[in-house]
Amino acid sequence: MYVREGSAASIGLHCFNTIQLLLYQEDFVQKMSRFLAVLRSWLMMVSIIAAGNTFQSFRDHSFLSDKLYTGSPDLVNGLQARTFGVWTLLSSVIRCACAVDIQNKTLYHLTLWTFILALGHFLSEVFVYHTAEMSIGIMAPLMVASFSIFGMLIGYQYLEVQQESSISHNKKKN
Repeated sequence: MYVREGSAASIGLHCFNTIQLLLYQEDFVQKMSRFLAVLRSWLMMVSIIAAGNTFQSFRDHSFLSDKLYTGSPDLVNGLQARTFGVWTLLSSVIRCACAVDIQNKTLYHLTLWTFILALGHFLSEVFVYHTAEMSIGIMAPLMVASFSIFGMLIGYQYLEVQQESSISHNKKKN
C-alpha cells in the first residue's frame, strides 16, 4: 500500500512510528535502569569480598599459596602478600565508589580497568608464569572478572544513551 507524503494517512503512520519508538526507548530505559541497579549491587558485593581478601592477605600470607598461587607456593611471602593486599584494597575502593556513583564515567572506566587488570593478572599467572593452577581459587576471580567486564560493557551502553538524552534534553531547555 502506497501512502502519499503529507496525507493524513502518512501523518498518522509517522505519529504511530514515533509513539512506537518512544515506547521502545522508555522500555529500554526502564530495563537498563534495573540492570544498572543490579550492577551496582554486584559491584558493592565484589568490593566487600575484595576487602575481605585484603585483610586475609595481611593476616596470613599462606592464604595466597594455599588458594591462588598453588603452582609455585614457595614464591609467596609476606611482602608479596601485602602488595597483593594493597592492590586488592585499591580495587575494592574503586569498585565501591563506582557502585555509589555509577553515573561517573571516569570512575566507571577505572572500575572496568580493575577487572581487566585482574583478569589479565590471573590468566598470566596460570598460562605464562605457571605460578597458579586452574583451581577453584583461580577460577573464582577469573569468573568474577569476566562477568563483571561483560556486565559493565552492557551497562556502558546505557550510560552512553542516557548521556545523549541528557544532552538533548538540556539543549531543548536552553
